[in-house]
Amino acid sequence: MTRKVAVQHPDLEAKSPFEMRVNMGHDVPETDVRTALATGDLGFLHSFTTGSTVDGPGVRVVAWTTGCMWRCRYCHNPDAWTMTNGIPVTVPQAMGELRKYRHGLKIMGGGFTLSGGEPLMQHRFAVKLFAAAKSIGIHTTIETNGFYGDQLSDAEIDLIDLVMLGMKAAPERHRAVTGMDDTETRAFALRLAARKRPMWVRFVLVPGLTDDLSEVASIATFAASLGNVERVEVLPFHQMGMFKWKLLGIPYTLENARPPTAELIEQTCDTFRAAGLNAY
Repeated sequence: MTRKVAVQHPDLEAKSPFEMRVNMGHDVPETDVRTALATGDLGFLHSFTTGSTVDGPGVRVVAWTTGCMWRCRYCHNPDAWTMTNGIPVTVPQAMGELRKYRHGLKIMGGGFTLSGGEPLMQHRFAVKLFAAAKSIGIHTTIETNGFYGDQLSDAEIDLIDLVMLGMKAAPERHRAVTGMDDTETRAFALRLAARKRPMWVRFVLVPGLTDDLSEVASIATFAASLGNVERVEVLPFHQMGMFKWKLLGIPYTLENARPPTAELIEQTCDTFRAAGLNAY
Protein backbone atom coordinates (compact mmCIF):
# COMPACT_ATOMS: atom_id res chain seq x y z
CA MET A 1 0.00 0.00 0.00
CA THR A 2 1.28 3.47 -0.84
CA ARG A 3 0.64 6.43 1.38
CA LYS A 4 -1.30 9.45 0.17
CA VAL A 5 0.90 12.42 -0.59
CA ALA A 6 -0.39 15.96 -0.40
CA VAL A 7 -1.25 17.51 -3.77
CA GLN A 8 1.13 20.25 -4.85
CA HIS A 9 0.63 23.03 -7.38
CA PRO A 10 4.09 24.01 -8.63
CA ASP A 11 4.97 26.02 -11.70
CA LEU A 12 5.77 24.10 -14.86
CA GLU A 13 9.39 25.22 -14.66
CA ALA A 14 11.28 23.54 -11.82
CA LYS A 15 14.67 24.25 -10.34
CA SER A 16 15.51 20.55 -10.49
CA PRO A 17 13.96 17.32 -11.82
CA PHE A 18 14.48 15.95 -8.30
CA GLU A 19 11.49 17.93 -7.05
CA MET A 20 8.71 15.69 -5.75
CA ARG A 21 5.53 16.10 -7.80
CA VAL A 22 2.37 13.99 -7.54
CA ASN A 23 -1.30 14.14 -8.53
CA MET A 24 -0.87 17.13 -10.83
CA GLY A 25 -3.24 15.60 -13.37
CA HIS A 26 -5.48 13.64 -11.04
CA ASP A 27 -8.55 15.66 -12.06
CA VAL A 28 -8.23 14.74 -15.75
CA PRO A 29 -10.87 12.09 -16.58
CA GLU A 30 -9.53 8.74 -17.77
CA THR A 31 -11.28 9.17 -21.12
CA ASP A 32 -9.42 12.44 -21.63
CA VAL A 33 -6.13 10.76 -20.72
CA ARG A 34 -6.77 8.09 -23.35
CA THR A 35 -7.67 10.73 -25.95
CA ALA A 36 -4.55 12.70 -25.12
CA LEU A 37 -2.37 9.63 -25.60
CA ALA A 38 -4.01 8.85 -28.93
CA THR A 39 -3.84 12.37 -30.38
CA GLY A 40 -0.81 13.92 -28.67
CA ASP A 41 -2.70 17.20 -28.25
CA LEU A 42 -2.19 17.03 -24.49
CA GLY A 43 0.74 15.68 -22.55
CA PHE A 44 1.65 15.15 -18.92
CA LEU A 45 4.89 16.75 -17.75
CA HIS A 46 6.66 16.56 -14.42
CA SER A 47 8.37 19.85 -15.23
CA PHE A 48 10.65 21.86 -17.47
CA THR A 49 14.21 22.55 -16.36
CA THR A 50 16.63 24.96 -18.00
CA GLY A 51 20.38 25.27 -18.28
CA SER A 52 21.15 21.53 -18.32
CA THR A 53 24.56 20.55 -19.67
CA VAL A 54 24.16 16.80 -19.06
CA ASP A 55 21.14 15.95 -21.22
CA GLY A 56 22.60 16.25 -24.69
CA PRO A 57 25.00 18.58 -26.50
CA GLY A 58 25.38 22.18 -25.37
CA VAL A 59 22.99 23.84 -22.96
CA ARG A 60 19.52 22.28 -22.94
CA VAL A 61 15.95 22.94 -21.98
CA VAL A 62 14.56 19.63 -20.73
CA ALA A 63 10.91 18.61 -20.55
CA TRP A 64 10.41 15.72 -18.12
CA THR A 65 7.41 13.55 -18.95
CA THR A 66 5.51 11.33 -16.56
CA GLY A 67 4.59 7.71 -17.16
CA CYS A 68 7.02 4.79 -17.29
CA MET A 69 6.46 1.05 -17.69
CA TRP A 70 9.86 0.08 -16.23
CA ARG A 71 10.69 -0.09 -12.55
CA CYS A 72 14.43 0.50 -12.44
CA ARG A 73 15.67 -0.22 -8.94
CA TYR A 74 17.87 2.89 -8.97
CA CYS A 75 15.26 5.27 -10.45
CA HIS A 76 15.60 8.75 -8.95
CA ASN A 77 12.13 9.89 -10.08
CA PRO A 78 9.58 7.19 -9.11
CA ASP A 79 6.99 9.96 -8.90
CA ALA A 80 7.31 10.07 -12.71
CA TRP A 81 6.15 6.45 -13.09
CA THR A 82 2.50 7.52 -12.90
CA MET A 83 1.32 9.60 -15.84
CA THR A 84 -1.31 11.62 -13.98
CA ASN A 85 1.28 12.73 -11.45
CA GLY A 86 2.28 15.12 -14.23
CA ILE A 87 0.90 18.53 -15.12
CA PRO A 88 -1.50 18.45 -18.12
CA VAL A 89 0.13 20.57 -20.83
CA THR A 90 -0.93 21.30 -24.41
CA VAL A 91 1.60 21.42 -27.24
CA PRO A 92 1.22 25.23 -27.58
CA GLN A 93 1.82 25.63 -23.83
CA ALA A 94 4.95 23.49 -24.00
CA MET A 95 6.23 25.40 -27.01
CA GLY A 96 5.57 28.66 -25.21
CA GLU A 97 8.11 27.54 -22.61
CA LEU A 98 10.60 26.48 -25.25
CA ARG A 99 10.33 29.69 -27.29
CA LYS A 100 11.51 31.69 -24.27
CA TYR A 101 14.97 30.17 -24.72
CA ARG A 102 15.09 29.73 -28.49
CA HIS A 103 17.80 32.26 -29.28
CA GLY A 104 19.96 31.43 -26.27
CA LEU A 105 19.88 27.73 -27.11
CA LYS A 106 21.15 28.41 -30.61
CA ILE A 107 23.94 30.67 -29.35
CA MET A 108 25.06 28.07 -26.81
CA GLY A 109 24.90 25.15 -29.23
CA GLY A 110 22.14 23.50 -27.27
CA GLY A 111 18.54 22.56 -27.83
CA PHE A 112 15.51 20.75 -26.49
CA THR A 113 15.60 17.38 -24.73
CA LEU A 114 12.54 15.28 -23.94
CA SER A 115 13.15 12.96 -21.00
CA GLY A 116 11.11 11.24 -18.34
CA GLY A 117 9.71 9.02 -17.02
CA GLU A 118 9.61 7.36 -20.42
CA PRO A 119 8.69 9.97 -23.04
CA LEU A 120 7.65 7.44 -25.67
CA MET A 121 4.75 6.36 -23.45
CA GLN A 122 3.38 9.65 -24.82
CA HIS A 123 4.75 9.13 -28.33
CA ARG A 124 2.11 11.21 -30.14
CA PHE A 125 2.75 14.16 -27.84
CA ALA A 126 6.52 13.66 -28.24
CA VAL A 127 6.27 13.68 -32.03
CA LYS A 128 4.26 16.89 -32.02
CA LEU A 129 6.75 18.56 -29.68
CA PHE A 130 9.72 17.51 -31.82
CA ALA A 131 8.03 18.67 -35.03
CA ALA A 132 7.26 22.04 -33.46
CA ALA A 133 10.81 22.42 -32.12
CA LYS A 134 12.32 21.53 -35.49
CA SER A 135 10.04 24.07 -37.19
CA ILE A 136 11.76 26.87 -35.24
CA GLY A 137 15.25 25.50 -35.77
CA ILE A 138 15.89 23.91 -32.37
CA HIS A 139 18.06 20.79 -32.00
CA THR A 140 16.06 17.85 -30.61
CA THR A 141 17.11 15.02 -28.31
CA ILE A 142 15.21 12.24 -26.59
CA GLU A 143 16.28 10.24 -23.54
CA THR A 144 14.47 6.92 -23.77
CA ASN A 145 14.61 3.23 -22.93
CA GLY A 146 13.36 2.51 -26.46
CA PHE A 147 10.51 0.23 -25.37
CA TYR A 148 7.97 2.07 -27.54
CA GLY A 149 10.34 2.89 -30.38
CA ASP A 150 8.25 0.81 -32.75
CA GLN A 151 5.45 3.36 -32.36
CA LEU A 152 7.50 5.91 -34.35
CA SER A 153 7.54 5.95 -38.13
CA ASP A 154 10.81 6.48 -39.96
CA ALA A 155 9.81 10.07 -40.70
CA GLU A 156 9.08 10.65 -37.01
CA ILE A 157 12.42 9.20 -35.99
CA ASP A 158 14.05 11.67 -38.35
CA LEU A 159 12.57 14.54 -36.31
CA ILE A 160 14.94 13.53 -33.50
CA ASP A 161 18.50 14.78 -33.98
CA LEU A 162 19.94 12.63 -31.18
CA VAL A 163 18.70 9.59 -29.30
CA MET A 164 20.16 9.02 -25.84
CA LEU A 165 19.34 5.35 -25.28
CA GLY A 166 19.39 3.90 -21.79
CA MET A 167 20.99 0.47 -21.78
CA LYS A 168 20.36 -0.58 -18.21
CA ALA A 169 22.04 -3.99 -17.98
CA ALA A 170 23.15 -7.03 -19.91
CA PRO A 171 20.25 -9.23 -21.15
CA GLU A 172 20.67 -11.83 -18.41
CA ARG A 173 20.37 -9.19 -15.66
CA HIS A 174 18.04 -6.70 -17.31
CA ARG A 175 14.77 -7.97 -15.84
CA ALA A 176 16.25 -8.03 -12.32
CA VAL A 177 17.27 -4.38 -12.72
CA THR A 178 14.21 -2.97 -14.52
CA GLY A 179 11.40 -5.51 -14.27
CA MET A 180 11.43 -5.89 -18.08
CA ASP A 181 13.67 -7.51 -20.65
CA ASP A 182 15.69 -5.51 -23.19
CA THR A 183 14.31 -6.95 -26.44
CA GLU A 184 12.57 -3.73 -27.53
CA THR A 185 15.53 -1.58 -26.48
CA ARG A 186 17.91 -3.54 -28.67
CA ALA A 187 15.44 -3.65 -31.54
CA PHE A 188 15.15 0.14 -31.43
CA ALA A 189 18.94 0.48 -31.31
CA LEU A 190 19.25 -1.70 -34.41
CA ARG A 191 16.62 0.36 -36.20
CA LEU A 192 18.43 3.60 -35.38
CA ALA A 193 21.66 2.06 -36.62
CA ALA A 194 20.05 1.00 -39.90
CA ARG A 195 18.89 4.60 -40.41
CA LYS A 196 22.29 5.93 -39.30
CA ARG A 197 20.68 8.15 -36.68
CA PRO A 198 23.09 9.62 -34.09
CA MET A 199 22.93 7.85 -30.75
CA TRP A 200 24.49 8.11 -27.31
CA VAL A 201 24.31 5.20 -24.88
CA ARG A 202 23.67 5.86 -21.19
CA PHE A 203 24.61 3.28 -18.60
CA VAL A 204 23.99 3.65 -14.86
CA LEU A 205 26.79 2.12 -12.81
CA VAL A 206 25.51 0.67 -9.52
CA PRO A 207 28.00 -1.19 -7.31
CA GLY A 208 26.72 -4.70 -6.65
CA LEU A 209 24.04 -4.48 -9.33
CA THR A 210 25.40 -3.38 -12.74
CA ASP A 211 29.14 -3.42 -12.12
CA ASP A 212 30.03 -6.88 -13.45
CA LEU A 213 32.63 -5.96 -16.06
CA SER A 214 31.97 -9.07 -18.15
CA GLU A 215 28.34 -7.96 -18.45
CA VAL A 216 29.45 -4.41 -19.22
CA ALA A 217 31.66 -5.86 -21.97
CA SER A 218 28.65 -7.58 -23.58
CA ILE A 219 26.77 -4.27 -23.65
CA ALA A 220 29.86 -2.61 -25.12
CA THR A 221 30.16 -5.26 -27.84
CA PHE A 222 26.54 -4.75 -28.87
CA ALA A 223 26.82 -0.94 -28.83
CA ALA A 224 30.04 -1.00 -30.84
CA SER A 225 28.46 -3.25 -33.46
CA LEU A 226 25.83 -0.63 -34.27
CA GLY A 227 28.17 1.86 -35.90
CA ASN A 228 26.14 4.94 -34.92
CA VAL A 229 27.04 5.29 -31.21
CA GLU A 230 28.88 8.57 -30.83
CA ARG A 231 29.56 8.26 -27.13
CA VAL A 232 28.78 6.26 -24.01
CA GLU A 233 27.96 8.06 -20.78
CA VAL A 234 28.67 6.08 -17.61
CA LEU A 235 26.42 7.59 -14.95
CA PRO A 236 27.45 6.97 -11.33
CA PHE A 237 24.65 5.77 -9.05
CA HIS A 238 23.48 8.26 -6.41
CA GLN A 239 20.88 8.40 -3.67
CA MET A 240 19.28 11.75 -4.54
CA GLY A 241 15.92 10.12 -5.27
CA MET A 242 15.73 7.81 -2.26
CA PHE A 243 13.49 10.21 -0.34
CA LYS A 244 10.83 9.89 -3.05
CA TRP A 245 10.62 6.12 -2.67
CA LYS A 246 10.09 6.57 1.06
CA LEU A 247 7.47 9.31 0.67
CA LEU A 248 5.61 7.23 -1.90
CA GLY A 249 5.78 4.13 0.30
CA ILE A 250 7.54 2.06 -2.38
CA PRO A 251 10.01 -0.60 -1.13
CA TYR A 252 13.55 0.52 -1.96
CA THR A 253 16.19 -2.19 -2.30
CA LEU A 254 19.29 -0.02 -2.70
CA GLU A 255 19.28 1.92 0.55
CA ASN A 256 22.70 0.54 1.50
CA ALA A 257 24.24 0.95 -1.95
CA ARG A 258 27.03 3.47 -2.33
CA PRO A 259 28.17 5.51 -5.33
CA PRO A 260 30.88 3.82 -7.40
CA THR A 261 34.50 4.70 -6.74
CA ALA A 262 36.50 6.69 -9.25
CA GLU A 263 38.48 3.52 -9.96
CA LEU A 264 35.35 1.51 -10.78
CA ILE A 265 34.03 4.28 -13.01
CA GLU A 266 37.30 4.35 -14.94
CA GLN A 267 37.37 0.55 -15.24
CA THR A 268 33.85 0.63 -16.64
CA CYS A 269 34.71 3.38 -19.11
CA ASP A 270 37.80 1.42 -20.14
CA THR A 271 35.61 -1.62 -20.84
CA PHE A 272 33.53 0.42 -23.27
CA ARG A 273 36.68 1.96 -24.76
CA ALA A 274 38.15 -1.49 -25.33
CA ALA A 275 35.24 -2.11 -27.71
CA GLY A 276 36.16 1.02 -29.66
CA LEU A 277 33.65 3.40 -28.08
CA ASN A 278 34.12 6.90 -26.70
CA ALA A 279 33.17 6.58 -23.02
CA TYR A 280 33.02 9.25 -20.32
